[in-house]
Amino acid sequence: MRKPISLFEAALPLLSMLLCLVLGGFFIPMGTELLVLVMLIAATVAGVIAARHGHDWDAIQRTTGEKIATVLPVILILLSIGMLIGTWMFSGTIPMLVYYGVQLIDPQFMIITAFLVTGMMSMTGSSWAAAGTIGVALMGVAAAIHSPLPATAGAVVSGAYFGDKLSPLSDQTNICAIGANANLYDHIRNMVYTAGPSFVVALLVYYVAGIMTEGGAVAGSDISHPILREIEQAYAVSWLVFIPVLIVILGTFNRKPAALVMVVSSVTAMLIGIGVHGFSAYNAILSAISGFNVEMIEIVANTPSNMLESLLNRGGVNSMSTTLIIIIAAFLLAAGMDVSGALDKLLQTMIGRAKSVFGLVAATLASGATMIALTSHGGVTALIVGGLFRDGYRDRGLAPENLSRSLEDSVTILEPLMPWTVSAIFMATTLGVPTVDYMPWAVFCMTGWMFSLLLAAFYERTGFGLKALQGKAKSVIT
Repeated sequence: MRKPISLFEAALPLLSMLLCLVLGGFFIPMGTELLVLVMLIAATVAGVIAARHGHDWDAIQRTTGEKIATVLPVILILLSIGMLIGTWMFSGTIPMLVYYGVQLIDPQFMIITAFLVTGMMSMTGSSWAAAGTIGVALMGVAAAIHSPLPATAGAVVSGAYFGDKLSPLSDQTNICAIGANANLYDHIRNMVYTAGPSFVVALLVYYVAGIMTEGGAVAGSDISHPILREIEQAYAVSWLVFIPVLIVILGTFNRKPAALVMVVSSVTAMLIGIGVHGFSAYNAILSAISGFNVEMIEIVANTPSNMLESLLNRGGVNSMSTTLIIIIAAFLLAAGMDVSGALDKLLQTMIGRAKSVFGLVAATLASGATMIALTSHGGVTALIVGGLFRDGYRDRGLAPENLSRSLEDSVTILEPLMPWTVSAIFMATTLGVPTVDYMPWAVFCMTGWMFSLLLAAFYERTGFGLKALQGKAKSVIT
């Protein structure tokens, strides 16, 4: 008979990972190399613990494969966005967004603009699509006008998850409602209690940050004119370059498969680059696979500025290869903890300590954060954690939309803040800013769980912020 795993053993792989991240950060710059190494060390610890409890490598390997299979749609989207960025550079779509953005956006309001524009774009239901399209363009504008890139990236991430969180078109929003057995629109309305304050705090922070950086940004904005001239030389100014953007927006609103929509948009962008700008078909394919390169533009190939190179030289399916390696390492860790029973031990411990309304919400947030850190799969996490806590909320007379909101405030918006998760790796790779650099500026994502805990802590006194089940008196809840 196998000996039950202890709480210390269950938490040891996570503790090892955090310790390596902290210590490693002092000696090695936080990058993909460090993340791969840390994930493999933590996975090794999890594997040793699993072996100690009688499980073999075949079980871990099989579970890893099963977990990767569950996120195959996400991986396809990841590769599709890599292709999308490369082909949108080829078609001039992103350069033209930068071209007009530099002229229209006041440097003082660059950060807050990034938050609001990305938020509106992600209302189509996809945080990744918003960050991978308009977010990339906004980062190009920020670089051109010397706006701080970590702050701009944090604002893009915040906006992407704000819109996605409140959109009825979002898969994750729907799954969180399903996991808690809540009505979708009741769930969205109830999220205003935490999303609203987080939105206001983010606006204030980004406005103040813009005021404080205004002097440097305005002084540096004079150098934006050369980049405008280079874009004019490299591309034909035409409204046709915005067709790929329209395809993504319409396809998302009509609930078409995200990866398929992005591929269609990419093919359209390739045709526009060939037909409108006169680029070769060979370079179109190269842009989709290996990424766009400024040397493909003959007129500026000999003397491109560093700014133009940093704007254009990116994208391609191959650019996501390192991300896939980290995903595999992350799932090796998750599989080891799953096989050994460590994940179940951690979740059950959190549930057992939920003795009050505050404890229940805190346990939900902690469980969601722990599981998303290990699985990088928001849908699976929401369904499992939602199922585990559903009875606890009902027994305390709390409506299911309180549970679904807690899932959003942990599972949905905390994932891009954990450097080893799929979403964080995607955001860092796409926006060109490491997770640890943009994290303090992702204000919306940083504050959601805080307001969730605050409302729970004062609920018994105020009766505000949590919705009771119909017919349940407050005395039952408390």
